[in-house]
Amino acid sequence: MTAPSTFGLSSEARNLHWLLTNLVEEVPGLLSVAVVSSDGLLLLSSDPGRNAQERGGTEKRTGPKGSAADLATIVSGIGSLSIGAAKLMDGGGVKQTMVAMEDGGLFVMSISDGSLLGVHGAPDCDMSVVAYHMALFVGRAGHVLTPELRSELRQSLEAPTMEAAK
Repeated sequence: MTAPSTFGLSSEARNLHWLLTNLVEEVPGLLSVAVVSSDGLLLLSSDPGRNAQERGGTEKRTGPKGSAADLATIVSGIGSLSIGAAKLMDGGGVKQTMVAMEDGGLFVMSISDGSLLGVHGAPDCDMSVVAYHMALFVGRAGHVLTPELRSELRQSLEAPTMEAAK
């Protein structure tokens, strides 16, 4: 996975990109990472297809399958279900959710104001290492993920898509 271009972004947005890149590079077995807003919009991702396209690569995206868009949708849905379950059970706020599958794992952690960090890991990834590094990311990113920064991140993801449509 490679880092997306951060040219023209604020220092806070560049810092979040750096934190995401650091998470991906520090934790073996991560397949995809996404930061999702409270309304389910993708804010930041490690999607290699999107990143290659942003750099002008020839790799074409044929659809959302396996992309950050899919991960964002899944993370948003699981986050919503977890919050609903916690309310029904009077369990308080949801801190993290993990789905263990035969061929991988999905980890969802609350960041702030309903934003979520979602990680898709390989079957052999160490769940405790993933959870630890996600908690570090959340601790570092939570206080800077303001509405203004979420808007900037969202616009930075839409810009390459709009240019490609021209």
